[in-house]
Amino acid sequence: MNLVKPVAADRLPALLRQMPKAELHIHIEGSLEPELIFALARRNGVALPYASVDELRSAYAFTNLQSFLDIYYAGASVLITEQDFYDMARAYFAGAAQDNVVHAELFFDPQTHTARGVSMETVVNGLHRACVDAEAELGVSASLILCFLRHLSEEDAFETLEQALPFREKIIGIGLDSGEVGNPPEKFTRVFARCRELGFHLVAHAGEEGPPAYVWTALDVLKVERIDHGVQSSKDALLMQRLAKDRIALTVCPLSNLKLCVFPDLASHNLRQLLDAGLAATVNSDDPAYFGGYLNENFTQTFAAGPLNAEHAYRLARNSFEASFIDDAAKARHIGRLDETFATFQ
Repeated sequence: MNLVKPVAADRLPALLRQMPKAELHIHIEGSLEPELIFALARRNGVALPYASVDELRSAYAFTNLQSFLDIYYAGASVLITEQDFYDMARAYFAGAAQDNVVHAELFFDPQTHTARGVSMETVVNGLHRACVDAEAELGVSASLILCFLRHLSEEDAFETLEQALPFREKIIGIGLDSGEVGNPPEKFTRVFARCRELGFHLVAHAGEEGPPAYVWTALDVLKVERIDHGVQSSKDALLMQRLAKDRIALTVCPLSNLKLCVFPDLASHNLRQLLDAGLAATVNSDDPAYFGGYLNENFTQTFAAGPLNAEHAYRLARNSFEASFIDDAAKARHIGRLDETFATFQ
């Protein structure tokens, strides 16, 4: 690709930070920093099981996905009012803009909140208002993807969908997250079929801790358009061929994979293997407040640890735009900016 000139190793981090990019795998509740957790707890009179910001942050020593989720749900308990959801999302967007994120598709988990008595209206309106302001004030376009919690029942997911339908115009897609092991995608066959009938974009977490079989069923049973994580796909050669042929994007989250012990270190991560096999892999931050870094940190740490170069960086950023749910004109505009960045980078 003639746009991608060789870049010296010491200059590559600057290019990674400077290039425009989209973030397609960000759980907005997972961007809730300890400082904001304590501020919202004070504002709402919520008692936390931690005495200080430092004590809470020191608890971020996860051994697997479930150990993270336990703290994640505790942190979300401070979110009560529409302003809380707005403030959380705006804090994310401020950092995203500094990382040259020009488009973000935010996952949110309404069941985490409605189970505590917080209304769907409160959640959606707070997040949506932040999305509108982010584009107007920061130049970051954004949309919302409602995720069902897979450890709960499909009936619960149907109920959540019904609660969300009055706000249909503020939600672009439906996803599936939470504890993967023991909760295969096909558990949600009927509700995803209904969401497809309603015209939502569909994505699902699969192949993070779960096996490649979960990726197959997410594709063939749920009929999703993107796979969130998907790193276990490398264990199945036929699946890798399918993903490459159909250009099914994987929203890979390297620092999350490291923090949750999916890989022992970033040097062992299979991101380059996925790219070199022709897959439409992307880089994302997942739950950055808990996993040690936002989008640029995921890029710079991963590239520092592995044999990745400027051409890989270009492909990752371009994949993020091509796999996004924005219209073709916006994709072309962002890719044009990306091309210009690479063509002029010194």
